[in-house]
Amino acid sequence: MLTSPPLLLPALLALALAQAAPPERPPGLVVLEERASTRGLRVLGVYGVRSDPLDPDLRRVQLWQQHGHEVALSADTLNCSPTAPLRMTREGDRWIVRELNPGGLITPVNRLDHLVWWAVCHPEQAGRDPAALGGLARELGYSGTLPESEQVLPGRAR
Repeated sequence: MLTSPPLLLPALLALALAQAAPPERPPGLVVLEERASTRGLRVLGVYGVRSDPLDPDLRRVQLWQQHGHEVALSADTLNCSPTAPLRMTREGDRWIVRELNPGGLITPVNRLDHLVWWAVCHPEQAGRDPAALGGLARELGYSGTLPESEQVLPGRAR
């Protein structure tokens, strides 16, 4: 009987995973960022944008976050109003509500929120660096001086 050395099996498994086909992207996916990392391709995209029938400033969207062969999907809600721009997303069992300031300072902390917000609220700007959109934000009626904030709404204890 032929047996594999104990260290060979994990190496073979890693090789098989590395050669596996990447996840199939959904139709209509708009890629906002795509870059290589040590764990494989990192992709951020949105698809399935829907307007709220009762409030034209509200949009719902599916968020695609791929890292290698792992994909995380979430459903976000965005407010595109010049007076109350925000992104609401779910992380685990918690809801995160982030009030945004289009045209304001973009940092590593708020960059993802602004990338998603611009792609959904102004799709022609999808994938552009939000730090370069300050002038356009002001042309579109956003003040660029709104305070940014984050509220975390805890999920139910199980």
